[in-house]
Amino acid sequence: MFFVGAMNVLVAMLWWWMSLSGYVSRVVPGLPQAWMHGFLMQYQVLPTFIFGFLLTVYPRWMGQRQATRWHYLPVGLALLSGQALTLMAAWHGSSLALYLGWLNTLTGWAAAMVVLSGWMRLARTRDIHVWSSFLALAVGLAGLVLFGLWLHGGALTYAQASIRMGAVGLLLPIYVTVAHRMFPFFAGNVVVGYSMYRPPWALIVMWCGVLLHLVCELVDASAWRWPVELVLAGLFGWLLWRWWPRAKAPPLLIVLFVGFIWLPVSMLLYAVDSASLMLKGVSSFGRAPLHALAVGFFGSLLVAMVTRVTAGHSGRALMLGPVAAFAFAGMHLVALMRVGADLMPNPLGWWQASALAWLLVFLPWVLRSLWIYMTPRVDGKPG
Repeated sequence: MFFVGAMNVLVAMLWWWMSLSGYVSRVVPGLPQAWMHGFLMQYQVLPTFIFGFLLTVYPRWMGQRQATRWHYLPVGLALLSGQALTLMAAWHGSSLALYLGWLNTLTGWAAAMVVLSGWMRLARTRDIHVWSSFLALAVGLAGLVLFGLWLHGGALTYAQASIRMGAVGLLLPIYVTVAHRMFPFFAGNVVVGYSMYRPPWALIVMWCGVLLHLVCELVDASAWRWPVELVLAGLFGWLLWRWWPRAKAPPLLIVLFVGFIWLPVSMLLYAVDSASLMLKGVSSFGRAPLHALAVGFFGSLLVAMVTRVTAGHSGRALMLGPVAAFAFAGMHLVALMRVGADLMPNPLGWWQASALAWLLVFLPWVLRSLWIYMTPRVDGKPG
């Protein structure tokens, strides 16, 4: 699944850059290109990595037997075909391909949740990280269903609601849940004197904030989001301060916390934008808060976490390395470029430049990752 995700990180963004630049003019009838971009990235590209990770760690978190190929193969094939068909729809403007792509994605998503819920039923104790991440997948499933309602002739507002749910309702809770469990664990293994801090209340507060944010978004009350987003910014800033290593730490660990900085920053941008809507009746930042979250937080931590997991599961040393370091640093520049674009009087050129920069930054890292996935483990173990 990491192989599929790594390929589509490039293919999906190549389509988006070509669409912004006017090289791709065909569109799926009734669906804005920006919404196609949002559907691809939020429900297909990033979730492929997420399902690959969760199908690996759920059994470990709950003391169950690890996944077999019959657990993950149907999920992986459904997600692969779903993404391929959706990309075909994006390139050629095919409503049929989009429908089939959505259907396959929904099938793979549901199959994965069945597998994951099976381990949850067998678990002897309840794990808050398991339940939090599973709830996020359920929100994502609801978003997929809403998108399908639009495909079946429903109002365009169903597709709009689906896109709005993806970043904050699906991806943010999963990223934060994994960070809450894994970041202190990683640090505790390599930083002298590190004290793990994983308060369950933090995830409960996060979910209250996420759900309130979504309600405001879905009922067109975005001007009232700002108190919720200030609380979330404070929560995430507090967690970052408590997690940050006070002693010497390896670069592969430090990048996790550096990438996390974008989360409280994005919540502050959301809050200021919401306050602007309340006071002036207009948005000050456009989609800048969304892309601080999506490119800065999701994008940089994708590089950091996937690099770490890929190294560990291929028998390599847990090192950042120059290729991953280039991708990680480059993603911060791409995020700054994309966030700043919405503050410019003529943002189109900046949108095009940031999409192209994404491709250039990710290309070496993706090629190296694909090579690792296609070759045997270096330590001689199966895989």
